[in-house]
Amino acid sequence: MINDTSKQASQDAIEWALSHGMALKTTPYSAVHTAFSLTPTPISTARYQKLTSSVGLLGKLVHFASEDAEFLNQAIAPITKGDPFFNALLEMHQAIHQPNQQLTHQPNQQESQSAKRLPLLIMRSDFMDDASLGPKLIEFNGIAAGMGPFGQRVHELHKFLQLQAPEAFSEWSTPTTGKLVANHALENLAQGIANATHRINAEFAAIEQSSIDNTTNAPTFLMVVQAGEDNVYDQHLLEHALQSKGIRTIRRTFRELHGKLKTGDNHRLLLDGVGAIDTVYLRAGYQYCDYHANDIISRVCCDALMQTRIFIEKHRVAVNATVSQQLATSKRVQMLLSSMEPCTLTRFGLNIDEAIAVKELLGEMIAVTKDSAAIVANGSNNDWVLKNQGEGGGHCIFGDDILPKLAALQPHEYQAWSLMRRLHPSARATTALTVRKGELQKVDDLISEIGMFTVHIDGKPAIDVKKLEVETLAVEKFDVKPLEVHGVNEQITDKIAYAGYLIRSKSARSTEGGVHSGMGVLDSLVFID
Repeated sequence: MINDTSKQASQDAIEWALSHGMALKTTPYSAVHTAFSLTPTPISTARYQKLTSSVGLLGKLVHFASEDAEFLNQAIAPITKGDPFFNALLEMHQAIHQPNQQLTHQPNQQESQSAKRLPLLIMRSDFMDDASLGPKLIEFNGIAAGMGPFGQRVHELHKFLQLQAPEAFSEWSTPTTGKLVANHALENLAQGIANATHRINAEFAAIEQSSIDNTTNAPTFLMVVQAGEDNVYDQHLLEHALQSKGIRTIRRTFRELHGKLKTGDNHRLLLDGVGAIDTVYLRAGYQYCDYHANDIISRVCCDALMQTRIFIEKHRVAVNATVSQQLATSKRVQMLLSSMEPCTLTRFGLNIDEAIAVKELLGEMIAVTKDSAAIVANGSNNDWVLKNQGEGGGHCIFGDDILPKLAALQPHEYQAWSLMRRLHPSARATTALTVRKGELQKVDDLISEIGMFTVHIDGKPAIDVKKLEVETLAVEKFDVKPLEVHGVNEQITDKIAYAGYLIRSKSARSTEGGVHSGMGVLDSLVFID
């Protein structure tokens, strides 16, 4: 039975969440708190250290894969017949990187050029910590890789509860709970974006210093959003962090950008009524409906708004996610990378030791073929997960539903699907208490998905870290000698890729773990040793 102490703690937590923007919009004038766990999920120091020290290599790998046009064309072409959206994405990618294509859909054009954008890769790599295999990658998220701000907020919520409601916090925590694992995802993501934004702004300030017609203005960040979005508070938290760094933030849908973007001198991207844009951050564009505009006459559905995205990348502006990044973080590319030997992975900017470390994180994935049904039937129905190329919830098929779906696929659709070896993380050792829409629920088999954020600017780590700060981090988090963690040594660089984490937990009986679209709850981490 849930006692009054726990009920009061949950009410305090709900009010804290709402007052700190940890919410989802329900109407134009109201919101509900996001679902969350009352206490954090435990992780061993070794598992956490392995992830934080290696996840930056995944960002490096994806960057180099995204900039390898030949590889992307060969990787994506086989799935275009079975997935019209990826066919459109590949056409967009080819249009962006063809230097002779004319951008006739926008006025005020200069001579057409190939992509001028600065790749800003903000990626969330999602893992499950398998009971026997250790942490394995579930998927890359390179577009709309959100909820970093919520990840930091729920960590702060757990810090609040540990102080405000120690009795309830202790009751619902594992007996071996130690220090909470720090999470600065909001601050670090904002810092990485700010670094890219200031870089572009400074480039044009230098170019236009002596220009009479100077288009340089305050550093400006454009977030491309979905119409009617309900997950806006996570986005606004990021915007507020950028505003505190002196960056102007603008929100627009693709439809609102159509016909409003122009070309300035030196391939400067201009937006009517705003001026020069330094960074474009996409929280939309990962599904066809983001490009729908029934009021625009177009030769192909969605073509007009896709041309807007192409137009952006033809300019000197920092962009996350580029179309090539979206392709490189697809399930198709993940499957191909997971099947490569370490020596082959060195094609993508890694040395052999880095490639070996990356290989350890990649789970088993195989392409769907005419023989896939036999492979699934020969094992347990919990051995595999069937996945298509879709982003977000609802794109994975489990258990008894796999064989009927395989039977329904046409041969030309096979390549757009893959089978991933199903992971089985250990559930929390003790019952957890979750809070959803004000209601408390005990969960006796809570498992967690671990999302690790990284930021790269043109393939280089983008988070500023001073040597003293890294050494302090080592001592506080791992209780080891300062120069033994994350490769810290006397020649340490001043930038890292790892930016923070997002934990989403759910019952092991639930297949949809998204906080926004599934039965997941926001969670944080605590060390158990």
